[in-house]
Amino acid sequence: MSRPADGRDAALQRGRQVLEQEAGAVAALAARLDGRFGDAVALLKACTGRIVVSGVGKSGVIARKIAATLTSTGTPATFLHPVDSVHGDLGIVGRGDAAIVLSKSGETEELLQLVAHLKRLGIPVVALTGNRNSMLARHADVALDAAVEAEACPFDLAPTTSTTVALALGDALAVALFEAKGFRAEDFARLHPGGALGRRLLIVVRDVMVTENVPALGPDAPMRECVILLAERRGTVAVVDGQRRVTGVVTAGDLTRLMEREASFLDLPVRQVMTRSPKLAKPEELGGAVVYRMEQHGIMAMPVVDEAGVLQGIVHLHDLMRAGAA
Repeated sequence: MSRPADGRDAALQRGRQVLEQEAGAVAALAARLDGRFGDAVALLKACTGRIVVSGVGKSGVIARKIAATLTSTGTPATFLHPVDSVHGDLGIVGRGDAAIVLSKSGETEELLQLVAHLKRLGIPVVALTGNRNSMLARHADVALDAAVEAEACPFDLAPTTSTTVALALGDALAVALFEAKGFRAEDFARLHPGGALGRRLLIVVRDVMVTENVPALGPDAPMRECVILLAERRGTVAVVDGQRRVTGVVTAGDLTRLMEREASFLDLPVRQVMTRSPKLAKPEELGGAVVYRMEQHGIMAMPVVDEAGVLQGIVHLHDLMRAGAA
């Protein structure tokens, strides 16, 4: 016999309903996104100044977050409160700027006053609004549809689903914009030097790789020499030609498999044992990218080579992880 739902069960059910409703609204937004989104990204990319982001109430809170996201991904942006704008703060707007304006109704008086001032200054405006027929939509250069069927609030009053959709649309703009501008992981790290993520992104192979006494042998060296290096130098030996270009690699795993099938292997040349297409790293490659490749291929170290394939060092997974690259 099932027991009646208590307050916790009711809260759980309601929580799921809210999340499902908001997820559905974002999915519906994605389905109806059209060419105007590309127009908005092009408009923002052409901006040579800052992106001014504005909204009132809860839309203002979302606008602040969008401005922060834009700034952290290489597009200088600032939040401007519509009321403050008509009391002196409009002075922060300069030639070459662009604006993103958020409003569910598109009819907020303070916001429309700001838009009027922006248009007089020749500032292009992207609107994120739930009403494509509103004054805001009509006066914007590009109006993006951020409409929702209903708020998650049971009275359809408190901005909930609408602010989630506006935030998601702002994120979509920011990501599409930084990709259009060629923003790279290194640029992100430069703008976030103090955080753990920034430190991880700033680590490159050159910072961590071993460059002294790099274990390397010629292709005709006997395996008995390789066994010694594998034991002394952490289980990976690079095989190089006369110009020190890497032609292969021998690992402790290769040695184990060799011992299982060959009773007498110490006099074999390493070229008969080596992997002929080894995974290699470059000195300026991001540490996180190398960790990913090592984990994908189940290897513990990579020879590091320059553009000509000449051995520069060797980088170990544990060293990268210890340095915070993962």
